[in-house]
Amino acid sequence: MATPTTTSSSPSSSISELPCITYTPGPHGEVPVDACNSRYLATPSFSWAVVFLVIFAILTVAQIAQAIIFRKRFAWVMIMGVSWLLASFVTRTLGTRDQQNQGLAIISQLFLLLAPLWINAYVYMTAGRLIHMYIPSKRIWRIKAASIGKYFIWFDIFAFLVQGTGGSMLTPDASPEKLKRGFDIYMAGIGIQEAFIVCFTVVIAIFHKKALELERRGELRDGQEGKGRGGRKWLWLTLALYAALAMITTRIIFRLAEFSGGVDPEDNPLPFNEAYVLALDALPMSICVLVLTLMHPGLVLRGPDSEFPKLTRAQKKALKAENKAAKAERRARGENAGWWKRGGERYKEMAHRESEVELREEVGTGYSGGRGAVMA
Repeated sequence: MATPTTTSSSPSSSISELPCITYTPGPHGEVPVDACNSRYLATPSFSWAVVFLVIFAILTVAQIAQAIIFRKRFAWVMIMGVSWLLASFVTRTLGTRDQQNQGLAIISQLFLLLAPLWINAYVYMTAGRLIHMYIPSKRIWRIKAASIGKYFIWFDIFAFLVQGTGGSMLTPDASPEKLKRGFDIYMAGIGIQEAFIVCFTVVIAIFHKKALELERRGELRDGQEGKGRGGRKWLWLTLALYAALAMITTRIIFRLAEFSGGVDPEDNPLPFNEAYVLALDALPMSICVLVLTLMHPGLVLRGPDSEFPKLTRAQKKALKAENKAAKAERRARGENAGWWKRGGERYKEMAHRESEVELREEVGTGYSGGRGAVMA
């Protein structure tokens, strides 16, 4: 059992402004969470750490196997997310038996805080492919399906950087001021993440509505068996994406409540009781990954339209030359035209080129059009 040895008036690790006590660590390095030499805000439980370690280990293996079986390269993003959760509980399990090891405490904390961003990005990538595969125009709000996923992934990266900055400041030896600053930065990061999730949920809802309308008219394409033959697996995957975003939102709300309440255990017990972290962060994320394992995108995204088409090097080179020639021609045509006329011509030219690219993607073997030719 931990026993007190000294009292410090200027502790390097203190939850509050009051002096703390340095304790002699117990057999596994355990000390009270308010001790100067405590490495955890909440006392970690070995048994619960093992439970979640096993859960995330099973889910990691399942995701790797499914990525291989369904041949979905973008699944590496989900594998990263669930493996970070696994790493968090591996280091947490080890940390329960060596609670004075600061490195294990920091790694466990960071992986748990940042892993959901990988899974969030995976949801964005999956939804973009659903739109590309099932909506004939391959667009939402005139934005191409591939661009939708790309934009939101960049937003996710920005949120990742903000959260990583704040999370890295939440070290066991941080002063109360540094802890508060880290909490504020991390809260800003997850607030940004949640704002993007809300926007993306609207995008999925629009896809959902359009897909149902197309299905009623018998015009819903599935990219593999023709119109109306793909069943309703798209709907189940859409519902799975809703559920995944709901679970991520649950842990974001918890983290906002946890970090906004301050660092005084009497006023805010959330950071200092492991049960809250496990029930409102680890559990929702395990449910999130489980849902996307049971309803894996590979069950739905099959066939030539299940992935975004990629141009060959020769096609890209020819398209670049074509764009350069088109730009020169636009300049020649618009030398004496107003900016509004040149803008209208530019928009028409871009729309024309996009339609050519889409036709080229549809044909797949060869294409000749406009001012140049591109061969597959």
